[in-house]
Amino acid sequence: MTKQFAGVQALKGVDLQVRRGEVHCVMGQNGAGKSTLIKTLSGVHQPDSGQIYWEGEAISLPGPTAALALGIATMYQELDVVDGLSIAENIFLGHEVASGGVLRVRKAHALTRALLDRLGHGRLSPSTEVGALSAANKQIVSLARALSRDTKLIIMDEPSAILDSGEVTNLFRVVRELTTQGIAVVYISHRLEEIRQIGDRISVIKDGRSTATGLDVRDTPRAELIRLMTGRDIENVFPERRPPAADAPVVLAVEDLELDGHFDRLSFTLRAGEVLGLAGLVGSKRSEIIETIYGARKASSGTVTVQGKVLRPGSVTSAVDAGIGLSPEERKSQGLILDEPVFKNVTLSTFGRFARAGYLDEAAERQAAREQIAALELRPADPDRPARTLSGGNQQKILLGRWLVHGTSVLLLDEPTRGVDVGARAEIYELIRALADAGTAIIVISSEIEEVLGLADTVLVIDDGRVLTQTNASDLDEHRVLDLIMKGSAA
Repeated sequence: MTKQFAGVQALKGVDLQVRRGEVHCVMGQNGAGKSTLIKTLSGVHQPDSGQIYWEGEAISLPGPTAALALGIATMYQELDVVDGLSIAENIFLGHEVASGGVLRVRKAHALTRALLDRLGHGRLSPSTEVGALSAANKQIVSLARALSRDTKLIIMDEPSAILDSGEVTNLFRVVRELTTQGIAVVYISHRLEEIRQIGDRISVIKDGRSTATGLDVRDTPRAELIRLMTGRDIENVFPERRPPAADAPVVLAVEDLELDGHFDRLSFTLRAGEVLGLAGLVGSKRSEIIETIYGARKASSGTVTVQGKVLRPGSVTSAVDAGIGLSPEERKSQGLILDEPVFKNVTLSTFGRFARAGYLDEAAERQAAREQIAALELRPADPDRPARTLSGGNQQKILLGRWLVHGTSVLLLDEPTRGVDVGARAEIYELIRALADAGTAIIVISSEIEEVLGLADTVLVIDDGRVLTQTNASDLDEHRVLDLIMKGSAA
């Protein structure tokens, strides 16, 4: 299959063969062509060349409706549920349960209960408004909608990106039950260990071409998958840890910080060049902690001090002026202006530096952005390209570049590699280590405990807003962290 957009060859020759009742994983770096492949299989795009065969017959998919009619359903990474509608209304949106032009609400609710029971979520009420659900339950609604038709193939794009470990386990259970019913699943993920658990076979795409098709999960070494995705060997995913000197100055001091209903009496210090990791499950209040430090939430009590200056509670301006920068968990909705060019996003927190007689000097903005583009190896290296068109890894680099331009001394990173492929992850890890080596104090949050332990010098294990332990990262492993969280104490 091939596909071109405005002179850009997104797919240069991709092969994929999916068997009934299997989980077929598709891997590739950001920008490899996975999204274009998904949309072509879903009828959103039409291939320029190549052929799709469905149950042995050559077909064309002129639109998503044609794909659904054949039994091909797609769950996109950005969940496409409607918050203002009920679960039942979401599931049957576009093919409502009606007769004689009248909606049959009771029948729709009965069908919804059957679908939710099938997915092991019968406790959910069909009348519940979807906006009140957790991200995991919204995903179940999306999956139920896919099954509300005679579905034979479900395409899942990064389905675990918004889930904690327990929710991922439940997702895997549901996927396996679907495959026992003969439904095929195309599963797209960046997480190699996750693919080991759920996948049967793997296909790999690099730069719009297939580099492997239908590999057996059990017979393919991790290093080989990385080489197929990146074209090179990545021996050490995490850079060498280089803790700060014992006499490094304290840059950030948090003392008895409290946020009512979330956490209380939190205290720690952070030295120049130190990487502090916050380890915990989704919902452990890690994001609330750094948002309070950043001033996005107003602390109930306690102080945040940066280089001797006490910050004004609930003031982002006070934090940014003192040298704190935040890369939020939801970078697309909270960190970037997606339709603005790269250079505007890079200079977003530093407009004052580029003001001339009340006007922004765009030439100076572009030059500052070009310097960061070169330093961070942003691809493509175009300061005028809209941020929306970049891969997840390159969007993350834009946020890092913004705070480098600003001259940040404390950098708060919330899920910095979410939705980022293994090659780009290695680059971001190297950037984080380089920033720390240059003296930046960094706090990292990640739902992947291995990532926290691999990046951090010191780790706080957090559960429901409480610090269970604070220790050197080298003294912990994933089993120990999970054991602490399950016990709910350091004992």
